Amino acid sequence: MIGKLKGTVDEIGDDHCIIDVHGVGYVAFCGVRTLATLRPGEAAVLLIETYVREDMIRLYGFTTALEREWFKLLQSVQGVGAKVALAVLSTLTTAELANAIALRDLAMVSRAPGVGKKVAERIVTELKSKAPAYAGEATGTIGLKQELGEGVAPAPVADAVSALTNLGYSRDIAANAVAAALKSAGEDANSATLIRLGLKELAR
Repeated sequence: MIGKLKGTVDEIGDDHCIIDVHGVGYVAFCGVRTLATLRPGEAAVLLIETYVREDMIRLYGFTTALEREWFKLLQSVQGVGAKVALAVLSTLTTAELANAIALRDLAMVSRAPGVGKKVAERIVTELKSKAPAYAGEATGTIGLKQELGEGVAPAPVADAVSALTNLGYSRDIAANAVAAALKSAGEDANSATLIRLGLKELAR
């Protein structure tokens, strides 16, 4: 199995690139975000997910391990194959995807080509318990957003997010600010404290 390619970018197509490794050109299928980081003639390192089928061997390339893990995780959902998983990762960053799942934002997930409402709902429903583990450094924030999405967040937290939302901030931004406020104020902070510290975060 090929797990990584390190070489020179030989060619970039609409959905793939060719990486020259010591004279051998490897075709790696990549998302739009990954392809945008590559330049012909420049050195590149791609983390690879190798698929072996009876009639083909296909390599999928990613710039980060987190992207590769999301690629595999998305395909655990019924109706999501490699093509759709790449489309999702081309449309949303890993952080945006984790946020969308935590907040049950079907519209955000549905922005990806080939993802209809039913598939988006399956992605959000089936991956909601797994999203925090794939959220990178934002695990605490994602956990809070899941609680908000499920209506089980503590009252002071929910009130603080609601207050910031009423001030015109998006729910996502408000949740980020309150999550940061919780880190400094502690879990027992009241809503007034969380609102004050949340506004301070937003003013940075």
